[in-house]
Amino acid sequence: MARARSDGIPATSRAAAPPASGMILALACVAQFMVVLDVSVVNVALPSIQASLSFTTTGLPWVAGAYSLAFAGFLPLGGRLADLYGTRRVLTAGLVLFAVPSLAGGLADTPALLVAARAAQGLGAAVLAPATLTVLTTTFPEGPRRTRALAVWTAVSLAGGAAGNLVGGVLTQSLSWRWILLINVPIGAAALAMTGRIPRSPRRAGHAARLDLPGAASVTAGLALLAYGIMRAGPRGWDDPVTASALTAAVLLLGAFVLIETRLAGDPLIPPRLFRLRAVTAGNAIMLLAGACFQVPMWYFLTLYMQDVLHYTALETGLGFLPHTLLTMAVGLRVTPWLMKRVDDRALVIAGALTAAAGFLWQSRATADGDYLSAVLGPAVLVSIGGGLLNTPLTATATSGVAGSDAGAASGLMNTAKQVGGTLGLAALTAATAPSPANPHGDAFLIMAIALLAVAAASPALPRRRDAAEPA
Repeated sequence: MARARSDGIPATSRAAAPPASGMILALACVAQFMVVLDVSVVNVALPSIQASLSFTTTGLPWVAGAYSLAFAGFLPLGGRLADLYGTRRVLTAGLVLFAVPSLAGGLADTPALLVAARAAQGLGAAVLAPATLTVLTTTFPEGPRRTRALAVWTAVSLAGGAAGNLVGGVLTQSLSWRWILLINVPIGAAALAMTGRIPRSPRRAGHAARLDLPGAASVTAGLALLAYGIMRAGPRGWDDPVTASALTAAVLLLGAFVLIETRLAGDPLIPPRLFRLRAVTAGNAIMLLAGACFQVPMWYFLTLYMQDVLHYTALETGLGFLPHTLLTMAVGLRVTPWLMKRVDDRALVIAGALTAAAGFLWQSRATADGDYLSAVLGPAVLVSIGGGLLNTPLTATATSGVAGSDAGAASGLMNTAKQVGGTLGLAALTAATAPSPANPHGDAFLIMAIALLAVAAASPALPRRRDAAEPA
C-alpha cells in the first residue's frame, strides 16, 4: 500500500509526473511569458503612446504603473483562487481576464481607457501568474523533475521581461504601439486551447471555499497606496499632505490585513501556518529584496539610459536588451539546473547575488558619452548570469515543503514578493535618485548593487534543500 505523505497525497502518486506534463509545462511557460512580457513591453513604446493619446507627463507613468500595482495588489487573492477552485478553472479564467483587457487597451482612444485596461490586465495577471506556478508544483514532485520544470519556468519569466523591451521596440517601430497589447489576444487564445490537458481538480465546497474578500481588499488597497505615496514623495516631498495621508492609510490597511489573516478570516489568503516554514519566510523575504533590483527597476532605468542618453530608437533599445534575454535563458535553462544537482541552493543564491551586484556596480559607472559595449553589454553579462543563477534556487526554496492544499497560496506569496519588490523598488528608486547629465541614472544602479549585497548576506538564513523539502 502506498505510504501517505503529510499533505494527504500518496507518495507513489507523486513519484512521477502525468503523461501530459510536457504540455502542462509549455502552457505554464506561455502564460507566464505573456504576463511578464507585459510588465516591460510598454517601456520603449511610451513616447509613441504619449504622442498618440496626448498623455500628460504626470499621467504617462501610469501606463506601466497601473498594471504593476494591480498585479502586485491582487496576487495574494490570485494565489488562493487555485487552492479553492482548482488550477484548471483559475488558469482558464486568468487567460480570459488577461486577453480581453489586452484587446480593449490595444483599441483604446483615450488615456483613461488605456490606463483602465492596463489595470484590468494586471488583475488578470494576478490570477494567471500564481496558477502557472501552482500547476507546476502540483504536477511535478519535489526532486530533479520539479527542479527542471522550475528552471524552465524561471528562465522564461526572466527572459520574458527582457524580451518585452525587444518585442515592444519591434512592434512599435514596424507596426504600432497598439500591437504590444493586441498580440496578447492570439497568444491567449492558443494558451486557452491547451488548458484541456490540465487534469481537473475538485473544487472545495462550503465554508472552506469562501473567498477572503476583506483580506483581498485591504492588501490590494494598502499596497497601491504605499506605492503611490512613495512615488509621490519624489517630486512632492515626504511632508506633502497627500503623500503623508497615503502612507498612513497604507500602514493602517496593511495592519488590518495582518489582523484579518491571523484572527478573523476563516480561510485566509495567506495562511499563517505558511510562515512557520523557514523556507517560505526566508525565501520570500529575500525574493522581495531581489525583486527590487531585477526586472521592473532594471528595465526602467536601463531603457531611459538607452533612449534618453544614448539616443537609441525604440527598435535599437529593444535590440539592446537581447543579450539579457539570451544569457538569462542559457544560464537558467542549462547551467543552473546542472549546478543545483551538485551545489547547495544557498551557495547559488549567494553567487548569483554577488555576480549581479558587480554588474549593477559596473552599470552605475556608465556616463552620458558611454558606448554600448562598455555601458550596456558588459554589465548585462554579469547581471544576466547573476539573475539566472539566483532565481531558480530561490523560487524552488520559497515554494518547497508546502502541503498540496496550500500550493496556490505559496505560489501567490512568492509571486507577490517578487512583484511587490519590483513595484516598491521602482517607486523608492525613482524617489531617491535624481538623474543628471553627469550621472544619467542617478544612483539607482548603485543602490541595486547594495541591495544585492544584502541578498547575499541574508542567504545563509535559507534552509538546506533537504530540510526545506519536509512538509509542515
